[in-house]
Amino acid sequence: MSERKVRVRFAPSPTGPLHIGGVRTALYNYLFARQHGGDFVFRIEDTDSTRFVPGAEDYIIESFKWLGIDFDEGVSFGGEHGPYRQSERRDIYRQYVRQLLDAGKAYIAFDTPEELTAKREAVQNFQYDAHTRLEMRNSLTLGEEETRRLVEAGEKYVVRFLVEPGEEVHVNDIIRGDVCIMSDILDDKVLYKSADDLPTYHLANIVDDHLMEITHVIRGEEWLPSAPLHVLLYRAFGWEDTMPAFAHLPLLLKPDGKGKLSKRDGDRLGFPVFPLEWHDPKSGDVSSGYRESGYLPEAVINFLALLGWNPGNDEELLSMEQLIELFDLAKCSKSGAKFDYVKGQWFNREYILKADNARLAPTLDAILREEGIEAPIEKVEAVVGMMKMKKINFIKELWPLCDFFFLAPKFDKEDKFTRKNWKDTAAADMKALRDLLASLDDFSIESQKAAVDAWAAESGVKPWNPWRVCLVGTGKGPDMYELAAFLGKEETLRRMDDALAFFAE
Repeated sequence: MSERKVRVRFAPSPTGPLHIGGVRTALYNYLFARQHGGDFVFRIEDTDSTRFVPGAEDYIIESFKWLGIDFDEGVSFGGEHGPYRQSERRDIYRQYVRQLLDAGKAYIAFDTPEELTAKREAVQNFQYDAHTRLEMRNSLTLGEEETRRLVEAGEKYVVRFLVEPGEEVHVNDIIRGDVCIMSDILDDKVLYKSADDLPTYHLANIVDDHLMEITHVIRGEEWLPSAPLHVLLYRAFGWEDTMPAFAHLPLLLKPDGKGKLSKRDGDRLGFPVFPLEWHDPKSGDVSSGYRESGYLPEAVINFLALLGWNPGNDEELLSMEQLIELFDLAKCSKSGAKFDYVKGQWFNREYILKADNARLAPTLDAILREEGIEAPIEKVEAVVGMMKMKKINFIKELWPLCDFFFLAPKFDKEDKFTRKNWKDTAAADMKALRDLLASLDDFSIESQKAAVDAWAAESGVKPWNPWRVCLVGTGKGPDMYELAAFLGKEETLRRMDDALAFFAE
């Protein structure tokens, strides 16, 4: 038999915003598919109609578009294995439910929620399985004729999988190795509910993975308990030869304390847990997103890729192309990965330093406009280029560091930097420097530097800090020649005149 083409899938439920842990799962699937020249399928698990949230599906798609994770087929992408929304595959699932019933691999159960609750209260650690199923109201105890009568009468029912006890179930996991459990600990899971004519997660995913020719199921560790049941379902259908390989990823853990990462951790410590800002249509609550918080998508990708996996060397800054080349599921950790959000900010800083100034400028430009300032975009780009080397993690942090580029300084004689650097000779020195600069026809960085450096060497004056007071008002900003060239000759001289007048008072 020829080797199958790698096909993986990401199948979120449209029940709210996409958690950052889900983004990492999707990323690992994407890296694996691209590395092996395979396909990446986008499927929507919407079989639980009661939990559907309007707008969630569009939010998920937009998130991946921003992150640069693209799909080969699926919802909104097309393909030959559709439909890709599970709610649109009812006819397909019914056929496979009937196949299991006809083969005696599943049975119909009529137990009401009240009856199940009463049983759980009466029997400690009650589980619907081989030990208890014959005590319940189902087709195994009622018989074929009564079962048919109840179904035809419209009584609500579920279809349960018949798990035989005493069987070893092996899950061959790429990350965790051979995981073996006895079938005795599994319950007879519900596979289908007549109330909404939809399957549960367990049946829908097995059928879809088989029909969509999925070769590898890469998902979070929280789904590991379901894997033995899925193996048994593949056997029940006779699909052992096409059973996908499993890989259960380590959990993302809280930055502090124990347990898995939650939205509350982000709210408490001040970092996003969703890729994009989320507006809850029910409560009206707004949750922060990585995009709106000022993260670059490639920084988020790089940060997430190294949470639970590493390339086996000391490299940390890895492009998507490098990640695709180096990714190896077998090198994923078995234990959970602490969500070091401070490290995530470090990644963002590194990618800001690498980014083209023209790409970053619109973010600063938007801030300027909020401050009532309109500046040519090429000027904004120049400021970004001069100032992004400062210790910032986000472009939004630039404004208090660069306001003097666009606003004349407010002088303060009590400012610490000013008091230290505006000495008795400062006014005379700045007057001499002002006249020198006024004499320059060429106000470029190179021209200023040649003239001022020569004057400073000849006169013994060190003008740079008092000059900074004149142009900035305090001890911040870039190289003085860069700043003066940006401001231009007229604005530079005006600010120096204002400073001389202020300190003469």
